[in-house]
Formats: sequence, structure tokens, C-alpha cells
Amino acid sequence: MKKYAFLLLLLGAGYSTYAQKEFNKWSLEVNGGFNKSMGPLTPGYLSPTLNLGHADFGARYMFNEYFGFKGNLGFGKFSEVNGESPEFRTNYLNVTAQGVANFGRMLNFESFSRNFTLLGHLGAGGGKMKFQDPAIYSYVEPDFYYIITSGLTTLYSLSKRIAISGDITVNVNGRQTYTFDGNAFNALVQPDPPANPYVHATGTWWTGTLGLNFYLGKAEQHADWYIAADKYATKTELAESINGIKDMLKDSDGDSVADYLDKEPNTQVGARVNFSGITLDSDKDGTPDHLDKCPFFPGPSSTGGCPIEEIRDQADFLRKAIDEGYVNVYFGFDSSKPLAYSISAASYVSNFLQKNPGLKLEVKGYADELGGEDYNIQLSEKRAKAVYELLIEAGIEPSRISYKGYGEDTSVDKSSADARQLARRTSFEIK
Repeated sequence: MKKYAFLLLLLGAGYSTYAQKEFNKWSLEVNGGFNKSMGPLTPGYLSPTLNLGHADFGARYMFNEYFGFKGNLGFGKFSEVNGESPEFRTNYLNVTAQGVANFGRMLNFESFSRNFTLLGHLGAGGGKMKFQDPAIYSYVEPDFYYIITSGLTTLYSLSKRIAISGDITVNVNGRQTYTFDGNAFNALVQPDPPANPYVHATGTWWTGTLGLNFYLGKAEQHADWYIAADKYATKTELAESINGIKDMLKDSDGDSVADYLDKEPNTQVGARVNFSGITLDSDKDGTPDHLDKCPFFPGPSSTGGCPIEEIRDQADFLRKAIDEGYVNVYFGFDSSKPLAYSISAASYVSNFLQKNPGLKLEVKGYADELGGEDYNIQLSEKRAKAVYELLIEAGIEPSRISYKGYGEDTSVDKSSADARQLARRTSFEIK
């Protein structure tokens, strides 16, 4: 009985232990099916290819979803091929301890099936054979041997608690004294008179079984089927994450720059801001652009931000500001919708054209260097058309405006996110 103590301990622990936290670790296994005694057999004795007569019981513990160990108790009988071999009956009993590897998780079987996996097992143990009449050595004590065992087990999940299994196992007996039929010594030369030759020979046999795995524990899944990526957030965690994103995207001052990026979160309504949400003062005269009557020419606040000296030909100054790229409409990544904070640039241009009815203008669209060249040409033209339509809506005659996409702006540093943002724009050229 001492030889079975280890297995009994495993079985007892299996009933009282359950997996913690993420997955269950214990399972019980019940299998039955065929065996085949390959050799040695006494000359003239044959065993069936599929001899129905094997069963085993096991308890398995998985350290994680990849590796574990199991204890196994197997028993059955070997017999002859009816009509082709003399009769024999040999009963056997084996106890083994084996390491287990879950090849299905290692090889990502879940990519094609969530219900199928493959286990490999390898281990050692001991066993005995007892020969029945009419075997010559049926009178001897059981033939004890050690055993090396290895095999593959396929599992198909029927539910979270039960899986059907199919197993092929190869066993090698060590120090086997007699043939599987019990009619000769396991030696090339039979001693005369009969006596144990102590040749320490081996015997080889295999089993093929079908059975069931019963999973124990309180967790939702067993390690056989656990996939770390399946850890879903709770409803509370999901709600907290969504609320956090909403808070990040909040734009308290309505300048189209989210609060978490806004370095000036209390911008006045209608103010022009840069990408960081800071109010623009293009001519650096202390009067912000949205309050500056001459946003591109420095002047004191007493004159609305315009120069003190009289500007004789304001059109020349505005022309210079437009042609030299001080007036631009900007766009988001991969977008042809103007960013809200820069739409006022189109208003400056439309005001200029209305005051100078003899001038014409081209809207020039650009993109950053991300993306394919052909795609960027199309995107830049969509941006130019979007601003062209803004000018039309402002009352400018279509005959006075043209638009064209110029593709990538290669003049900026494409490794800089801020520089790429400057490239996503439309500028203007007075004709």
C-alpha cells in the first residue's frame, strides 16, 4: 500500500483544494480504452493491435496555464489474438508521477479554437504484472518493474467543469523478468533449468484511451483554458476609465484644445490660440489677435493694436502678411476639417478680399510627410477646397478664388510633432 500513498494524497487534496484568484488548478481524470503489448512475447504468442482492457484514474495540479504535474493509477489486462495465438491473461497495475505541459497554450491554439488544447506528459513510476493460467509462470510472485511513461492528451472542453480527453501513451518497463504472456523469461537465451537470468531487460507497451476531465475549484476557468488576455475589466473599472477619458477630453474654455493639453485653460471666448491653448498675439504688441484691429502690425492698445502712424495703403501690409505665410488655417491629423481656433484666418482673408475687389487669390493646401505621396496630394486638395468653401460662404465670388493641393510640406522637421502640425494647413497667395 505504501506504493499508492502518493496517489491517494493527490486524490484527497484534489477534493479539498481549489484554485485561487485567476484560475483553477486541480482536476480529476477518468479514462478507459485499449492497450497493446509490443514485446517481449514468447515466440508464437500474439497480442491484438487494440486490446480492450485498460483504465486509469489520475489527479492533476497545474502551477500555471503552461506547466503542472499529475499522479496516475492505471490497471488492465493483456490477452491473446483469438484464433491466432495460444491463450494468455496477464493483469497489471501501475502507479506513476508525471510532469505535464500545456502545448495548446504555448502554441496559441486559441487563435483557431477556444475549446481544444493539447497536453504532453512524461514521468516514471512502478508497477506489477500477475500471470494467469495457463501461463507457465502463473505460480510465481508478481513481476515487479519500474516504468518510464510519456504521451499526448487532447482535450475538448464541454463546459467550464468538464472536458473530454483522448490519450496515447507509450510505456517502457524496466527490469521486467518475464514476457508479457508469462511463458518465458525476458532474455534471449532461456536458462535450463529455469531460473531468473537477471538480465534487467525492458518491455514496451502502449495505451489508447478516451475519458473525462473534471475541473475542481471556485474560479471561472481551469488553467487548461485560461488565457491572460481574457482578463476583462469590471463594469466599475470600465466606467471609471470612461469617465477619466471624458475628463481628459473636456474643453472648458471652448478653444478646441482639451483641458489636459491646454496651458491656458481660461481663454476668452473667440480668442485665437496655438496648439497649446495659449492666446495668440501674432505681432507681439501685447494686444491678443482677437482684440487686435491690426493683428500682424504692432501698435499700442490705445489704437486697437494698430501702428500710431497712418497706414496709407493697408492693402500692401495685409498682402504681405498673407503672401508671407502669417495667415494660415490649420487642420488635425488626417483631417480636412479646419481646426476651430484657426478659422478666423479665413475671416481675415475674406475681409481683405472684400475691401480689395480687384484682387484674386489662390488657396494652397498642404499635408505633413506622414502617409503616401498620392494620398497626401488628395488630402491637401481637400483641405484647400474646405477653406475655398469657407470664403465662398463669406460672400467672395467664386471667380476670384482658386484652390490647389500641393501635397507634403517638406520644409518642416517631420520628426517633430509640433512641426508636422504646422504642415497641416492651407496658406494663401494673392494673384
